[in-house]
Amino acid sequence: MTVRNGRDFLAIPGPTVVPDAVLRAMHRPAIDIYAGPLTALTDSLLADLRTVFRTAGRVYIYAANGHGAWEAALANCLSRGDRALVLESGRFATAWGDMARALGIEVEVLPGSWRRAVDPDAVEARLRADAAGHPALLMVDAVASLATMPFEMDEWGVDAAVGGSQKGLMMAPGLSFVAAGSRALAAHRSAGLRTPYWDWTARDGEAHYMKYCGTPPEHLLFGLRAALDMILAEGMDAVFRRHRLLAEAVRRAVAVWAEGGAPSFNVEDPAQRADSVTTVRLAEGHDPEALRRYCDERCHVALGFGIGALGDRTFRITHMGHVNAPMVLGVLGAVEMGLAALDIPHGRGGVQAAIDGLARAVPA
Repeated sequence: MTVRNGRDFLAIPGPTVVPDAVLRAMHRPAIDIYAGPLTALTDSLLADLRTVFRTAGRVYIYAANGHGAWEAALANCLSRGDRALVLESGRFATAWGDMARALGIEVEVLPGSWRRAVDPDAVEARLRADAAGHPALLMVDAVASLATMPFEMDEWGVDAAVGGSQKGLMMAPGLSFVAAGSRALAAHRSAGLRTPYWDWTARDGEAHYMKYCGTPPEHLLFGLRAALDMILAEGMDAVFRRHRLLAEAVRRAVAVWAEGGAPSFNVEDPAQRADSVTTVRLAEGHDPEALRRYCDERCHVALGFGIGALGDRTFRITHMGHVNAPMVLGVLGAVEMGLAALDIPHGRGGVQAAIDGLARAVPA
């Protein structure tokens, strides 16, 4: 017996739910790639992406996933034999370092934890041991956080940041972005890893065709335009507040479930928990994959699986992008139902705690 008939609930950390307006925007004929309308579309996207990244620098659009943006940032700023300090904080931090190593960059990993944020004091101490007033570029992977929580690229001194279309930006997978500040652009002039596809100099030329190093991914651009229109109409501050309130609702539910002993937060410090996704651990002897399977097969709710070292210990609840209170509460209800059906010890009333928190935060 299942209760899964009806619309599916996608609660994985990307691709996230694509709004109907974005799907409709992509459902149209192709247009002339050399004519004015597509040039105007590109110009508008680049301008609005600068707003999202909060930078006066340049932004580049790639027909690629986030890994493509990683390579673009490295190839445009660094040379073989350069050194990179990778801040260990999970699978993708070290994976970006692995890519750098494969490109001939000397990589050092600053040890960290998958359960805590990067320690700024440890970073400062390592850089001071190398050179005071360090000239290193600061590169940030914002794929899973862009447009879900504040990111102040220029104010925070970030030199290059990468993002992807399929998470907070509410778009289909297939586009990635690199935002480059003045120091990254200066480093680009002498970078030895530059290759034709990723090269910023070629993409900065007058030919619109070269902004994509070939045929523009038109339909993805149509969708991105619709998604950015939705985000900017809501307002960035309102987007961040919505994500924070829904994330807090999830955290309230998990905190109640944790009272039963089996579920717990992966991130130990409440102040360091993200407003985009919550990773939940299950105590030994309880299988997160069984819970994911129950939610999918019985309720049509897709939860994220644990990755890397957390693969057999965790599941993930995503609350980013095109998401509202009924969607989050529906996902939480399916999880609580699964915990009960599988006899996983948990505190009762997690969904009610989420509802109560939202009711206080969103008064009549």
